[in-house]
Amino acid sequence: MAREGFDTAAAVTRSLLGWGVVAGPFYLVFGLVLALTRPGFDIGRHPLSALLLGPGGWLQALDLILSGLMTLAAAVGLARIVDGRRARRVAGLVGGYGLCLVLSAIFPPDPVSGFPPGAPGTVTTSGLLHLLFGGIGFLALAAAAIVLGPWLGGGRGQASVGAGVVVIAAFLAGAALPAVGLIWVAVVVGWAWLLGASVAAYRMVPHPEIHRRAAA
Repeated sequence: MAREGFDTAAAVTRSLLGWGVVAGPFYLVFGLVLALTRPGFDIGRHPLSALLLGPGGWLQALDLILSGLMTLAAAVGLARIVDGRRARRVAGLVGGYGLCLVLSAIFPPDPVSGFPPGAPGTVTTSGLLHLLFGGIGFLALAAAAIVLGPWLGGGRGQASVGAGVVVIAAFLAGAALPAVGLIWVAVVVGWAWLLGASVAAYRMVPHPEIHRRAAA
């Protein structure tokens, strides 16, 4: 039963957007701890997704799945606060990124740059699907940043569009060269955008207790 003066819808929306704030730091911290403790892993040469391979790979799978679910929750939160058709586009794109994170965990990559140590350099269907979902996910997140920019407006809107452009450029350049450092740029900027967008949207949602305080 809803409490009198308590805006349940606002509380749910704020809770969903809160996961968008948590998702990026969770993914990066969890992944970095694994990277620094896995024998043979070189953070300058190997992408975090390579941690899916070898002993303990399930931990990176857990990292991806939980981060993906948090991102999906944030997508629903954005859909509840952004107006009109833009809401559906942004939610679909952010949700697509979250789904691709989960699928990337299900289909691990092929061994890369000597990791895991001693693993043969083979090309598998799972590895190709991992690359496909990774590419779709990054492009979806970048598109979301560009689409949301005009809604945010002003400097925040420009920063949102800029973040989307950086994610696209860094990912494509990193994949073509290949250069792990550029992929890291795409990862960090993408998560930073989701955090910033979630905070901005969160602040637009009235506090659930506002009606109660006003009545008092």
